[in-house]
Amino acid sequence: MIPVVPFGIIYGVIGMEVGLSAYMTFGMSIIIFGGASQIVLLQLFSGGASSLVTITSVTAVNSRHLLYGAVFSEYLSHLKLRWKIILSYVLIDQAFAVSNIYFKKNKENKFKHYHLLGAGFTCWTIWQISTILGIVLGSVVPEELGLSFTISLTFLALLIDDFRKYKNIIVMLVSGIVATVGYNTIPFQAYIIIATLSALSVATIITLIDRKKK
Repeated sequence: MIPVVPFGIIYGVIGMEVGLSAYMTFGMSIIIFGGASQIVLLQLFSGGASSLVTITSVTAVNSRHLLYGAVFSEYLSHLKLRWKIILSYVLIDQAFAVSNIYFKKNKENKFKHYHLLGAGFTCWTIWQISTILGIVLGSVVPEELGLSFTISLTFLALLIDDFRKYKNIIVMLVSGIVATVGYNTIPFQAYIIIATLSALSVATIITLIDRKKK
């Protein structure tokens, strides 16, 4: 849960830096509560990306939650709709990681969904507090410090573990090359979407090749 803190602070700082009000920055954390997707949204917003590119990119980043939901459907399918709505709201990466382990060990527990509820709202509380800290920090830090570079550093930090596997490196290279080439050649900043789709295609091909080898 603690790793949520620096990202929440960074989000709050960047939100203030790109010109959002404190209310808008905090409101986004409450409504979206998406972590990485919020930072992506700010990055695209500050870069002047079109609404289509922004919505598509944020949707793509959040699409992993469909997988989380599919995995947990085995354990939570018996719940009423209102429970599913609440749990889907708090089902973020950290909550999934923690509750997935618990669910596997306690399949017969009828009240296991409370574990996800607790884990999710713990993350939610930490994220909101971190966002507020970032907003306060962003409103007092001089612009000369240029904290906007923290977005790039954030994503580099997220990629560190991925450098351990060759296929991840290939996928990142493809995405980076397509995005770099497309930056000045593809209109409406759609290079972001094309780079993402290219990376997904390469990842799929590599995965299929690896399966055939086995």
